Amino acid sequence: MNTQVPVQSIAQTMSTRELSILCGKQHKHVCRDAEKLNETYVKMGLPKIGQGYYTHPNTGNQQHREFLLTKDQTIDLVTGYNSELRIKINRRWAELEKQTAFDIKNPVHLLQAIEVQARLNLELSEKVAHLEPKAEALDVIADTSNTYCLRECAKTIGIQEKELIQLLIDKKWIYREPSKTLGKSGKLQPHAQYVLNKVFINRISPVITNQYTGQEMVHTHMRVTAFGLTRITGLVNKIRKEKKVA
Repeated sequence: MNTQVPVQSIAQTMSTRELSILCGKQHKHVCRDAEKLNETYVKMGLPKIGQGYYTHPNTGNQQHREFLLTKDQTIDLVTGYNSELRIKINRRWAELEKQTAFDIKNPVHLLQAIEVQARLNLELSEKVAHLEPKAEALDVIADTSNTYCLRECAKTIGIQEKELIQLLIDKKWIYREPSKTLGKSGKLQPHAQYVLNKVFINRISPVITNQYTGQEMVHTHMRVTAFGLTRITGLVNKIRKEKKVA
C-alpha cells in the first residue's frame, strides 16, 4: 500500500520563527511586520497570513503566537528588508520544495499534515465569512464537519475518555459547568483562551421550541478542531513521557 502523500497536496509554509533566524531579527519584530502585511492583504482582498501557536521548553505549556507564510507571502514580507536576505530566503524555499512527500505512517508527518489542513480550513472560513456573511452564519449552526467530540479524540489518541477529560480539566483547557439537575454532571465548556487559539469551537444548535411553554432556546456544543486535535495529542504525549521519566 502506498503511504506517500504528494507534498503538493499539503500547503508548505515557513514560520516567522524560522524567518527571524534567517533574517537575524527578533521574532516579535517579524510578527509585527506580518501583521502590517496582513492589513495590506485585507485592503487588496487577498488571503491573510495564517496564525499558529507553539510552546517553548522554557515556558512549559504557555502558548506563543507565530505566523505561517506561503512562499509568495514570505517574498512579500522580506522584500522590505535587503537583497542578501532575499537570497537566503529564496535558497531556503528551494530546499523546502525539494521535499517530495510526507509519510502518513510517520505520526509527526501526519500531525503536521492535519495541522496545516486545519489552518487552511480556517483561512477559507475567514474568506467565506468576508464574502458571504449570511451563508457563513447558516453554515455555522449545528455544523460539526471537520471537528471532533472528546470521545472521538480519545479514541484517536489511544486514551480513555474519562482520563482525557480529567487531564484537560487539570490543565485548565476546559471546565465543567455547574449542573442544574441534582445528581448529574454539568456540561463541559472550553476556557476562552483555547477558543481564541482555535483549539475548541462552540457550535450552536438549531432553535428548539418547548412544546409546553412555547419558549425558544438554543444549546452550544463544544467541539475540537482538527488543529486542536494535534495540540491535545501533543499534550497527551508530553504527559506520557513525563510519567515514563518519573
